Amino acid sequence: MKLYALYCSPTGGTKHILDILCSEWDCEKIFLNLCEKDFSVSPESTDVFIIAVPSFGGRVPQFLIPKFSRLHGNNAKAILITVYGNRAYEDTLIELKDTVESAGFLCFGGAAAVARHSIMPKYGSGRPDKKDMDELKRFSRQCQDMIKKSSISGNSPASFSTAFPGNRPYRPYAVLPIHPAADKTCTGCGLCAEKCPVGAIRPDNLRKCVKTACISCMQCISLCPVKARSINAAVLKAAELKLKKTCSERKPNEFFLPGF
Repeated sequence: MKLYALYCSPTGGTKHILDILCSEWDCEKIFLNLCEKDFSVSPESTDVFIIAVPSFGGRVPQFLIPKFSRLHGNNAKAILITVYGNRAYEDTLIELKDTVESAGFLCFGGAAAVARHSIMPKYGSGRPDKKDMDELKRFSRQCQDMIKKSSISGNSPASFSTAFPGNRPYRPYAVLPIHPAADKTCTGCGLCAEKCPVGAIRPDNLRKCVKTACISCMQCISLCPVKARSINAAVLKAAELKLKKTCSERKPNEFFLPGF
């Protein structure tokens, strides 16, 4: 058995959650970054996948959907994770389940975990903390117990399917219209354009981004080696005030496993 860890983590929060979960598994681990333009995987039915994505406006980041559609799950078991910035994750888990099951994976459970908000880091600051990490590790061990139980019992995969909260049809997809730009300290290295998962930064105009393509993932800010990219301070302050009521109170991690 191999453990495949698939993740989309533009600012590192989702990958941090994934690393905590994977630390409890004693087997071969293969990490695949869904933000990279090219990747492939050929799983066996005995393999396990942990698939972790951030929640963008309560939905799966839409550029990932075609990537999943090109995968062939071969009935491999999947544990689904959405990471949200202390606001809400709405339809993200149920959309992720529908997407990966359409690609041939068997969903055995999932979780919604809190990390620092990628645009407004004052919300969810310090998450995951020790309490979060203990919960995540316990959940990861429970997943392993459940998978072993399913293998021993010989029950059909449907016996271990998990219901997630959310709605169909999904909520309209919309993210905060906040788009980073670079100042005069930009050295023109081009890393932001090279790594942008949706090609919103053009190599011939690195200081700006194509607003109609930008998904406000903030990866360009987190990657810039000279910290030249940022969000307009007035726009950021307005967004912080808009979300203050919703994001200030500590939100919980939520776990979904049959039989636990």
